[in-house]
Amino acid sequence: MKTKALRLYGKEDLRLEEFELPEPKEDEILAKVVSDSICMSSYKAAMQGEDHKRVPDDVAEHPVIIGHEFCGELVKVGSKWADEFKAGEKFSIQPALNYKGSLAAPGYSYQYIGGDATYVIIPNEVMEMGCLLHYSGESYFGGSLTEPLSCVAGTFHAMYHVTRGKYEHDMGIKEGGKMAILAGVGPMGLAAIDYIIHCDRRPSLLIVTDIDDARLARAEKLLSPKEAEANGIKLVYANTGKVENDHDFMMSFTDGTGYDDVLAFAPVASVVELADSILAQDGCLNFFAGPSNPEFSAKFNFYNVHYSGTHVVGTSGGNTEDMKECLQMIGEGKLDPAILVTHIGGMDVARETTLNLPHVPGGKKLIYTHISLPLTAIADFEEKGKTDPMFAKLAELVAKTNGLWNAEAEKYLLENAPAI
Repeated sequence: MKTKALRLYGKEDLRLEEFELPEPKEDEILAKVVSDSICMSSYKAAMQGEDHKRVPDDVAEHPVIIGHEFCGELVKVGSKWADEFKAGEKFSIQPALNYKGSLAAPGYSYQYIGGDATYVIIPNEVMEMGCLLHYSGESYFGGSLTEPLSCVAGTFHAMYHVTRGKYEHDMGIKEGGKMAILAGVGPMGLAAIDYIIHCDRRPSLLIVTDIDDARLARAEKLLSPKEAEANGIKLVYANTGKVENDHDFMMSFTDGTGYDDVLAFAPVASVVELADSILAQDGCLNFFAGPSNPEFSAKFNFYNVHYSGTHVVGTSGGNTEDMKECLQMIGEGKLDPAILVTHIGGMDVARETTLNLPHVPGGKKLIYTHISLPLTAIADFEEKGKTDPMFAKLAELVAKTNGLWNAEAEKYLLENAPAI
C-alpha cells in the first residue's frame, strides 16, 4: 500500500513524499492515520536531525516519519495480535516505548510509523510494550491529544505530601486542600483546570491566575466556577497583574495559611518565586512549564524547606497509565481535548507548520493527514467564512461549543475538505 508521509532526512530537512509500505508481518499492524497534533518535540527533532537522541544516525539514508501525537483506525491486524485488536477500531499510541532500554519512538525513529502519514505499519514492539491503546472517543483529535493531556495527568500524579515523622510520600495532590495554578489559562493550563475539576482527587479551593483579562474571561466561560462547584471545588479566576502585592493577594484567599499545591505554568522567575512564597506547611510546588533556557533559575526559600517541609517537583511528560486514564476520561466526557486546539490544517502544511512552530501563536496545531488545507486559526473561521462556504459552516459548528473544535466540525471537515 502507498502512503504519503512527512519524512525527516536531517537538520531542517523535511520532505512530503509518497512511497510504498512493506507488507505487514504477522506481528505488525497496518493502520490509517487520520489526525496528528504537532508537538514542540517534533520541531526540536526537525531542527536537530541526527543529533537528536531519538533520531537515528543514518536518517539521511533511512528517513523517518515525523509526528508522535496521532490517532486513526486499524486496517489490517497481524495474526499475533488478532485476539487483542480488530480492524476498524480507533487507536492512540504512547510514543515513549522504552523498548529494551532504547529511546526509539514512533515519530522520531521509525521509517514506517509516525503521525504525519496517511498509512503506517505499527511494529511489534509497540504492542509488546502495551503502547497501542484502544480508543473509543467520538473524534479522532481526542486520540491525538491524549498524549499531551497525559502530561497534565502525570504532573498531578507526581506531586506528593508527607506526614510529619514518617518517611513516606503520599503521591498526588492533597485531597480537599487548597490549590493555585499560576499563569494558568493558556492551552495546557486550561487542560490542567479541566482535569483537576473532573478527576477523582480534587482540591476544595482552586485559584487560577493570569495577567490578561481576556484570557481569564475565556477560561471562566469554558470552565466555569459553577461547574467546579458542582464537583466540590470553589474556583476563582484572578488577575495578579492588577494588584500591588500579589503575595498578599494570593494569601488572602487562604486566610494567610497558604496553598497545599501550587503549579507554575510559565518559566518566569517572578511566577516561580510567587509560587514558592505562597506554599503552606508541607506545600508542593510543581514547575510545569518547560524553559528553553538551560540556565533558567529562580529563588527558593530554603528556610521553609527546612522548617515547613515545602518541596518542588517537575515532570516532562506522562506515562502509559496516564494516557489510559485520559482516554477513559475523554470517552466518559469528563475531559475535553478541544481546549488545547487553536489551529487546524492539512498534510500539505505539516512541513511548514513543524519548522515554524515556535513562531505560530496559540495552542495545538492539528493536522488532518488525508486532506489539503491551509493552517487556519479557529478564531479566523468566521472571517474566512465570508468568502468560503466550508469555513462558514465550520464557524457555525464551533460556535456551538464556545469556539472550541469539536467532533461535529471534524466530521464535516473530513467529508468536505479536498483530499491531499
